[in-house]
Amino acid sequence: MTEELKIKLKNLAEKYETSQFITSDPSQFLCWYKERCDIELAAFTAALLSFGNRRQFIPKIQEIFTHADKNGSFSKWILSQAYEKDFNAPDGNNDKKFYRFYSYEDMKILFRTYKKILEEYKSLGQFVQSRYEKESLENKNPSLNQIISEAFPNCSIVPKGKNSPNKRIHMFLRWMVRQNSPVDLGLWSWYKAENLIIPLDTHVLQEAKKMCIIDEKANASLKTAIQITGELKQIWPNDPCKGDFALFGLGVDKDN
Repeated sequence: MTEELKIKLKNLAEKYETSQFITSDPSQFLCWYKERCDIELAAFTAALLSFGNRRQFIPKIQEIFTHADKNGSFSKWILSQAYEKDFNAPDGNNDKKFYRFYSYEDMKILFRTYKKILEEYKSLGQFVQSRYEKESLENKNPSLNQIISEAFPNCSIVPKGKNSPNKRIHMFLRWMVRQNSPVDLGLWSWYKAENLIIPLDTHVLQEAKKMCIIDEKANASLKTAIQITGELKQIWPNDPCKGDFALFGLGVDKDN
């Protein structure tokens, strides 16, 4: 990576990593709740639905939170099982799609898994940390992405696949881990930001190719996401996902 490109990426990251970034981004939902337990569940739910057109998925996320708020908080909504009656399709057919590929029943399966996690671990963060610490005893570098995917085996909405970039989970992890950011919350201080993998989507992939960070034939895979992350470590060795703001922000800007 040339010094010129490093300077360009640094400037782009500073340009886009601001409090204004959240205005139209799903990261706006990080500020919806105050309690850590609620923030984690809300953030994960928002990340899972953050694909496609923002004008379509943001109202869907808001719809879920509106139901939850009537019960006092997201965690109370889950633990009370109020979602079982609140989250039915208008015509009673829960196989009907709630958003894109995912049905109302798919969403309920997700919420039921939340309930099991909350009952045993009190929060999603405590659950992930517990699994991470346990696996660390056997594996020097366990994958948080894999830990989360495996925790939701029956949930079609949670990305699976060891070779997939799993952009939505990595975006959630960026929100939870990165500290001292006007966007990301950094609630999971037990995990190092240097181990995060960039959330690879179309914008990041296209801009990385245009800047010759990766080969123009590279595809949207975990391997490519790791490669881009490695390149960004030349600039931010302890925080490579800061580069996500540079690549993603520039890509979105070009689309507007």
